[in-house]
Amino acid sequence: MAEDAHIGQLSRETRSRLRGLSKENAEGVGAHLVMTGRLLDVDPERAYQHAQAAVRRAGRIDVVREAAGLAAYASGRYAEALRELRTVRRLNGSSEHLPLMADAERGLGRPERAIALARSEEASTLDADARTELAIVVSGARSDLGEHDAALAVLDRIPVAERQGDLGLRVLQARAVALETAGRTDEAAELLAGVDRAALDRALGVDDAPDADVVVFDTFDEESAPAPADADDDPAQDAGSGDAAGTRPGGAEDDR
Repeated sequence: MAEDAHIGQLSRETRSRLRGLSKENAEGVGAHLVMTGRLLDVDPERAYQHAQAAVRRAGRIDVVREAAGLAAYASGRYAEALRELRTVRRLNGSSEHLPLMADAERGLGRPERAIALARSEEASTLDADARTELAIVVSGARSDLGEHDAALAVLDRIPVAERQGDLGLRVLQARAVALETAGRTDEAAELLAGVDRAALDRALGVDDAPDADVVVFDTFDEESAPAPADADDDPAQDAGSGDAAGTRPGGAEDDR
């Protein structure tokens, strides 16, 4: 456990979810959530160990199970990620992680289930960004099934207004992958020829120096500055790193 990891680095909303715990337990769980967030993109295996430590101490809290689901996904534990994210959905009623759930189905070799999730009623409740994320996953699932024209058509249907910034770059990358999978390698290369590689890497989450604090449950609150929590004796601090899947929708595709 890093000495500077403490509950004060979590967002107010996340800290409010931990209020039902004792002060000591909340501080310990909060520190593990902070470490999960810091390590998610740089050392998914250690992030997973910290998330598991938090689950052992507060397994009935939605943000804790969310951390466990995200870390399981990032470390390639797709079946476990699905279980955890379904639990989160039951606990708080949110379907925001539906794109990750669909991509986890792809990671398990079940592209048909990924497509089925995209057709569910829950998918219609997603915001614009999440709909685009889900479309990227569905495109990959169509490619998995050898339906190459359909894979491209899914991306073509994303509204232009929803293809901006980093997310737009990821849509472009997804299109290049679909073209390459279809054997149209020259078209794929031409599509990416004029793209800023550094910007694309950032959009795909493969920066050389990723921001360790960017994660949904790890938003620093500058107004709160409690003393750092004591380090626990959990094995998370000694866990080694392992192979990781992509930590954004489409990651299962990137690993195959």
